[in-house]
Amino acid sequence: MSTEQNAASNDTISVFLVDDHEVVRRGVRDLLEAEPDIVVTGEANTVGQALARGPALRPRVAILDVRLPDGDGITVCRELRSLMPDLACLMLTSFDDDEALLDAIMAGAAGYVLKRVKGADLVTAVRTVAAGQSMLDPTTTTRLMRELREHREDAEPEEGAMASLSPREKDVLALIGEGLTNRQIGGQLFLSERTVKSLVSSLLRKLGVERRIQAAVLARQRQSPPEGHKGHL
Repeated sequence: MSTEQNAASNDTISVFLVDDHEVVRRGVRDLLEAEPDIVVTGEANTVGQALARGPALRPRVAILDVRLPDGDGITVCRELRSLMPDLACLMLTSFDDDEALLDAIMAGAAGYVLKRVKGADLVTAVRTVAAGQSMLDPTTTTRLMRELREHREDAEPEEGAMASLSPREKDVLALIGEGLTNRQIGGQLFLSERTVKSLVSSLLRKLGVERRIQAAVLARQRQSPPEGHKGHL
């Protein structure tokens, strides 16, 4: 394994596969390892396995199934990238899901492809994200973010809800808007991860939203010029 990882640090692209279906993992592994410049250095079929094995392998690319038995690949992407900021995450899913795409964007994923993708296109996607380029369509990304903002603006006035947040909850919200994980937020604010989780749950309830990404969009709306810095998402 160490030989493969050393090679991957030079010319070879090391890939970590996370999918709960063995047939899918075998198929993707066989496809990728038929290429001279790609090696699969490890696999996992749950969130727990992925978070335990990924940091030790230190791959250049992680191919992550969006839906896993004990959670989701988007959480794996967010957590692994908090430990390995240069990791390129390629989300793999059976569903063309706008919400999952938005979550992937906020987690820092470099690409999002459907499982029905052609083999040659998946290989191209791996090479693209390994080179530091994005497989996310900027037009689609901008449209989705705009729709989410418009939906949030129509749902309820936010000023009263924002005013109800405690100073610490406002600190947490700002860091959510920057895409930080609970662990990273705890590190910056000198709080335990459990305390951060409690604060996140509280601020979501006060803001009247169900999902972390909705709070993140609210935070970015308040901190950024109206249209100035949205396109890079």
